[in-house]
Amino acid sequence: MTIRIALVGDYNPAVTAHQAIPKAIEIAAAEIGISVEYDWIATPSFDGGAALILSGYDGMWCVPASPYESLEGALAAIRFARENDIAFLGTCGGYQHAILEYARNVLGLANAANAEIDPDAELPLIAPLTCALIDQDGEIDLAAGSLIRAHCGSDHLIETYRCSYGFNRDYAGLLDGQALQIGAWDADGDPRAVELHNHRFFIGTAFQPERSALRGENHPLITAFIRAASGK
Repeated sequence: MTIRIALVGDYNPAVTAHQAIPKAIEIAAAEIGISVEYDWIATPSFDGGAALILSGYDGMWCVPASPYESLEGALAAIRFARENDIAFLGTCGGYQHAILEYARNVLGLANAANAEIDPDAELPLIAPLTCALIDQDGEIDLAAGSLIRAHCGSDHLIETYRCSYGFNRDYAGLLDGQALQIGAWDADGDPRAVELHNHRFFIGTAFQPERSALRGENHPLITAFIRAASGK
């Protein structure tokens, strides 16, 4: 069995996460016993819409290293995955943009913005972190009953970050009662993952689980994503 994964983002071989992601996919595929093909697709490719490009893929991973060349392109790709039940994983920048896409297109908050791009935004849903997390490890508590907790088989993780921006905790209440929920928090009470509960697999993480592959390790969240994409 062979499945196809779209890696949405602007590929840069110097980015550590971009080096790790193919390895992480290979490790997860071997764990499940399937073959995975993947394509890097730059965000401007989706400026005219995502249907023609993504309809041939079983899963989509919105990868780190934002700001993207095209904010609107990234949001269009995420929206297509969300609305068409395509298995979705967003890490770091992909997590941030999954929140923005939901806020704009489901909550109707057209002014939801990323302060990294628009520092004077009226609704800075993505805002500077109190303390930048550049190649730093952090402790994460997975919410009781969360999908990410079920996939990881644990209530606690230690993961690596490379980010200076994240989901603004002042707006965390916007997701109360929504299908998109916060699935993980750090020790300071900042959101660290979101998950969509009416979808086959739709999870975004502020951290970069793909970095486990650089140590030759399998990450249960990535295996769960590949498994969902395969339908196994």
